[in-house]
Amino acid sequence: MTNATETSPETISVHSGPRDAAVRPRLGPRVRRLHARIGAAHHQAEGMTFSRALLDGQAEPQQLAGLLRALQPGYAVLEQDGPELGAALGARDLPWGDLSRKAALQRDLAMLDGIAASPASLASAEWVAQLRTLAQQAPHRLMAHVYVRYGGDLSGGQQLGDQANAILERHGLPNLGFWSFARPTADLKLELHEAFEQLELSEAEEEELLEEAVLAFQATQRLLAELS
Repeated sequence: MTNATETSPETISVHSGPRDAAVRPRLGPRVRRLHARIGAAHHQAEGMTFSRALLDGQAEPQQLAGLLRALQPGYAVLEQDGPELGAALGARDLPWGDLSRKAALQRDLAMLDGIAASPASLASAEWVAQLRTLAQQAPHRLMAHVYVRYGGDLSGGQQLGDQANAILERHGLPNLGFWSFARPTADLKLELHEAFEQLELSEAEEEELLEEAVLAFQATQRLLAELS
């Protein structure tokens, strides 16, 4: 895996640092624990070569297409299994209809179809296999991937989306819809947080949720390393 590069003082992470301290009192106890656990992993992911290139507006359209192609199968698993499994664990109010990225990914990938395909993503295949195993054997761990992926899309993903669209515009290509949501992201984040507080977990499952959140970021890091 590619080593993280030094990050600039202005980062997209709100999971660790002064900005997190400002918002943390408004978060529930489980979400505060999640933020505390994934803070370091979040900074590592945003400090990787591809992340920095994207944040600096230096990524290539082929890399953006490769990212979405690698993400699509994992989101398909999350959106197929996540609603039923999450509701069974108590998270009945997750706004799946508004969070779903399926339609956006289909539109974006159709738009980017003319861009040369990247090699098949081994990291994506490993991630999908991991998600399918968790859906069958440890649904509470699957929910960690739900939090990391959609929470990230609603937070730092908004800055990534702006940069990605600026890159595509310079190449005469349309904007992506992957990071765009029909409802205000602040409202969706609040509903996501509240739904995660609803999860009915044992102490052991709670700890495993936190552990898996870090593993979810590591899966993302493997995807980013390939794109470098």
